[in-house]
Amino acid sequence: MTIKNSSDKEYHFDNFFNISADLICIAGFDGYFKRINPAVSKLLGFSDEELYARPIHTFVYAPDLKTTLETREEVYKNKPLLHFENRYLTKTGEIVWLSWTSMPVEDEKLVYAIAKNITHKKRIEEERNLLLANLTKINKDLKHLSYTTSHDLKSPVNNLLSVFNLIDTSKINDEETIEFINILKISTERLSETLKNSVDDLIHKEELNAPIEVLNLNENLNEVILSINSLIANSKIKIDVDFTELVEVNFNKEYLKSIYLNLITNSIKYSKPDTFPAITISSKKVNGKSQLIYSDNGLGFDMDKVRDKIFGLHQKFHNHIDSNGIGLYLIYNHITNLGGRIEVESKINEGTKFTITFKD
Repeated sequence: MTIKNSSDKEYHFDNFFNISADLICIAGFDGYFKRINPAVSKLLGFSDEELYARPIHTFVYAPDLKTTLETREEVYKNKPLLHFENRYLTKTGEIVWLSWTSMPVEDEKLVYAIAKNITHKKRIEEERNLLLANLTKINKDLKHLSYTTSHDLKSPVNNLLSVFNLIDTSKINDEETIEFINILKISTERLSETLKNSVDDLIHKEELNAPIEVLNLNENLNEVILSINSLIANSKIKIDVDFTELVEVNFNKEYLKSIYLNLITNSIKYSKPDTFPAITISSKKVNGKSQLIYSDNGLGFDMDKVRDKIFGLHQKFHNHIDSNGIGLYLIYNHITNLGGRIEVESKINEGTKFTITFKD
């Protein structure tokens, strides 16, 4: 095929077709190649005869076949196809990625198509995604290590501060010893503050990047219950749930699971002796705001004494061996940093009630 311009210079489009590095083909509405350029057979490894003899979809990688056939039907309805990506299998079994631009000509029952080999680009994307996944895991591990280190250090630091408070320096006559004690006390206080600030900063940065989505309250709760199933069974805890008034909330999935987990494990940990723990969890709308209400029948605490400390880091109100004072601190930060609030009602030996109001 040749075309002449106004100066009568000839252009041979067959040359363009044959030397193109991109895959150029003409396909019929019957699903077979009608004409292909050498780049097609070179990439796929099949001879021209093999490519013409079989339906085009038989060369498509099986997981992409359904989408490819559905997309092809749209092309047959005279809808041009732009930048459609799918995978083909070469004769040697190698997978190659192609990006197609296809233009149908309905009266000819033909599709004119050009495909670019984007296998290298896809491999780079896969490597990048794998790298990002590994970095994300490393980041999570480092965060966990930071929390754990801070928690582990906080306990002995608090013990040191308690010792300093018990020391009666009036009974020490040596001024140099008193000076050393004061230096140690000041250094310990600074270390305590540094540990608190590091955890605060870590949590704050994590909360700022927390994705918000529509969550089913019951599905999220069931995931947590399943994860601690043996603990729940051994404790014989009774859980009553009522999400009929409000089924979903806008919040971060992992943080909602963390809230459920910490509240439930606290109810088990701080249950009254000789009494099976029992909790109720419900939801409702109040003045247009979504609320989650959680209450238990546990030990409770004196709100007059702990009101200003209840959500502080490493604040303990019961002498339980597993108590670390981090659960309520995390719950408070999860909620408030995402624009919500949490309120507490409690009495000694009468249990505790938490009312969480989400930012809608």
